[in-house]
Amino acid sequence: MVLLQLLVALLVILVAAEVFTNALEHLGERLRISEGVTGSVFAAVGTALPETLVPLLAIFAGTANQKLNEEIGVGAILGAPLMLSTLSLFLMSVAVLKRRGPRGHLTPERTGLARDLNFFLMAFALAAVALFVPHDLPVVRVTLAAVMVMIYFVYLMLTFRASAKLVEDGHGTEAHEKMFLARLGLPENLLVILLQLALGLGLLIAGAKGFIHGVEEASRLMGWSPLLLSLMIIPIATELPEKVNSILWIRRHKDTLAFGNITGAMVFQGTLLPAIGITLTPWAPERAVLAGVIITFVAALWLRLMLTRGQLRLWHLWLNGLLYATYLAIALV
Repeated sequence: MVLLQLLVALLVILVAAEVFTNALEHLGERLRISEGVTGSVFAAVGTALPETLVPLLAIFAGTANQKLNEEIGVGAILGAPLMLSTLSLFLMSVAVLKRRGPRGHLTPERTGLARDLNFFLMAFALAAVALFVPHDLPVVRVTLAAVMVMIYFVYLMLTFRASAKLVEDGHGTEAHEKMFLARLGLPENLLVILLQLALGLGLLIAGAKGFIHGVEEASRLMGWSPLLLSLMIIPIATELPEKVNSILWIRRHKDTLAFGNITGAMVFQGTLLPAIGITLTPWAPERAVLAGVIITFVAALWLRLMLTRGQLRLWHLWLNGLLYATYLAIALV
């Protein structure tokens, strides 16, 4: 029964991803914005919002056991960027391995990807520092959280400011397929685009929720701790399925959208959510938490260094997958 639930949920997610990405391409084209904004802001935040609710609900409206709620909240906050920076990037490379080969090029728009990674590394470094700030220094912890929130708003401002120039340079969002609802006879206007976007996002949420319930049931049978569950299982259940968007885009040679969908979500979930964790949870350097933070930072730094050296190649992302396997080994020992 659990396996059937997982398969049905995955099918819903795959259909929803097609509907969502199709509408998003048409929205970006109509608004005349760059692929960087479409991927790093619209797609990233749109698909990350459902996962954002998990730690918030755990902290504010979880069980009667406050310690349990806090463990789930911290794990869900840190687990998402961990999975995005490692497993998601690795799976994206696997999706085009046959077509491009191990040394095949990945061609995202470089300035946007560099900006995403720079802001993520800056914010996540502050989140790591906050792990070691004593709780009897609340002013310091709140200040770090406030700086992380400001970092995200500066990131948004710079991303939107760069959009016009990128469109002029040929990096505007283009839709290469007719909108799905238009094929049913509806007019291809902004209202219908937003309707299809909402439909796709709704299906993504429904599919992710079904997947969550299936994974939670499976995890109970495995007997894992709440912190380990939230660090490993919840991000896979809530975040990874919706990053099917990136796989669809990279297979269509829309590398900027594919990377932006992942790295933009990393910035969103590496700034605002850790800020909440720093102020409302213990946010302490437990073994599993510290290992997750270090591996996430190393994975993002590796991608940034490879981007600095020149064009990205598929095999570069294999180290990100290896880092995720390393975390599994550390966490499960």
